[in-house]
Amino acid sequence: MSSAATPPKLPGSVLYTCNLNAVRSPMAEALTRNLYGKRFFVESAGLEPADRDPFVVEVMREIGIDMSGDKPLAVDAVDIGAFDLVICMTPESCTHVTELARAQAVEIEFWPTLDPFAAGEMGSREQRLMAYRRLRDDLRDLIKHRFGPCDAAA
Repeated sequence: MSSAATPPKLPGSVLYTCNLNAVRSPMAEALTRNLYGKRFFVESAGLEPADRDPFVVEVMREIGIDMSGDKPLAVDAVDIGAFDLVICMTPESCTHVTELARAQAVEIEFWPTLDPFAAGEMGSREQRLMAYRRLRDDLRDLIKHRFGPCDAAA
């Protein structure tokens, strides 16, 4: 069997990071959990955690994922070495995680992702929602590509 046909090996645990743990990383966490269930542990954290962005809650609810009760987590409150894979979504979080993981056996990936707040900051409510939907859909595609086939229909 060729390696192209072999699905990627799933990590035991994944941490998504960004600056605030308000938009990108919690969205990726929720999508991963929705797609892969309990096949591996997933968490998210930010450099300076902030409350969940209400647009995130809204666009995730559109696809049946309730994030209204989620609480932000700080990168510095997480044991980076407890994760097999850390996926950073901002350059700042990638730099910080790389420093924290210097003596750890953890794989680190950088996924440059759209900041929907910046992309739709000056637009109408619907334009802003479209930017968040685009991020949601892009993240879902990245996650499926990285981790391979999943059982959940999404």
